[in-house]
Amino acid sequence: MRRNIILFDLDGTLTDSGPGIMKAGQYALRAFGIERDWRELSFFVGPPLSETFAHFVSAENVDAAVAKFREYYQQDGWLDNAPYPGIPALLAHLKSEGKRLFVATSKLDTMAERILEHFGLAPYFDAICGAPEGDKEAGKKVNVVKAALKAAGCDDLSRAVMVGDREHDVIGAHLAGLDVIGVLYGYGSREELTAAGADYISETPEALETLILSTD
Repeated sequence: MRRNIILFDLDGTLTDSGPGIMKAGQYALRAFGIERDWRELSFFVGPPLSETFAHFVSAENVDAAVAKFREYYQQDGWLDNAPYPGIPALLAHLKSEGKRLFVATSKLDTMAERILEHFGLAPYFDAICGAPEGDKEAGKKVNVVKAALKAAGCDDLSRAVMVGDREHDVIGAHLAGLDVIGVLYGYGSREELTAAGADYISETPEALETLILSTD
């Protein structure tokens, strides 16, 4: 795979942030009288929050639900998180091989930076592209992917690839013109990623490294 620009999703791809995100989702839903076991809320991991909450609350309450989520997440939830085993070594090796690494996440850009810095992963990335505060459109996956490509100065999309664990990663990257590697160690299934049209599937960070460093 002759790609020198690698875009990574954050949640479920670089870090196992699920527990903190799901507990924040539970906290927000409870504020609207909806009781759910946090373990059943894995669908909160990955997509823009406004899209997820739209399935539970009225349109006029979506912003309030997102605010409740962030109230919990920014205090406690973001620390209920850890890099997947093998990810730090993967990033270090890709950098040593001359790959340029970027993050493209629908999470708030400030929170994405905070998490990656906390776990010592930020130095591996040329840019961390996330959702600006208060701009739902810019936080859509296709737009954070485009922001990362712009930061990379990429004018040949065949030199870039997106790595993510959920269908919205695949759909957003395809809309931006990129091939996608779907990873199975996160929160998406093979069925979900295949149905979304993932161009490649990788089961582990080690297999992901082999795939990225292989030649076509």
